[in-house]
Amino acid sequence: MFIETEGTPNPATLKFLPGRDVMGAAGTADFVAGDDTTRSFLAHRLLALPGVARVFLGADFVTVTKGDDFDWQALRPQVLGAIMEHFMAGLPVIEGADEAGEEDFDPADAEAVAQIKELLDTRVRPAVAGDGGDIVFRGFRDGIVRLKMQGACSGCPSSRATLKHGVENMLRHYIPEVVAVEQVEA
Repeated sequence: MFIETEGTPNPATLKFLPGRDVMGAAGTADFVAGDDTTRSFLAHRLLALPGVARVFLGADFVTVTKGDDFDWQALRPQVLGAIMEHFMAGLPVIEGADEAGEEDFDPADAEAVAQIKELLDTRVRPAVAGDGGDIVFRGFRDGIVRLKMQGACSGCPSSRATLKHGVENMLRHYIPEVVAVEQVEA
């Protein structure tokens, strides 16, 4: 089994491509050290490695974020080994349904929310996934779109600029009701 590794805009995060589906069409899953990982054997295995701070499971990739006191030169082979062992054992990547956070928006804004989600799904998420992350809609109130950054994008130094200058400008251009974009953690 050959696993490709790519850098991401976040220097603390690497993207691992095992050459097969990870989550497939099931969506994405994000785990931080200390989270309950019982529903993902792979996330559990990776977060058990000293130095792994976050694991994000995408359609066909895994992004791993290291802690500040750790070096990729030592950690990368351990992550590659854990991913390879997981897939060679034939274990499922994830079990059970995702406990997605609730979306907060006024039902009167349903049409604007549908447009926001459409733009996020078609124009933003593919680009963000290319960098090893995801962007998730969390709400829309008083013209403010609330989004959660996941994977390599969570904690990335350029994520705020991506949201403000990229996503916010695009949404404001196409949807007049949008006045700003905010990043949320939940």
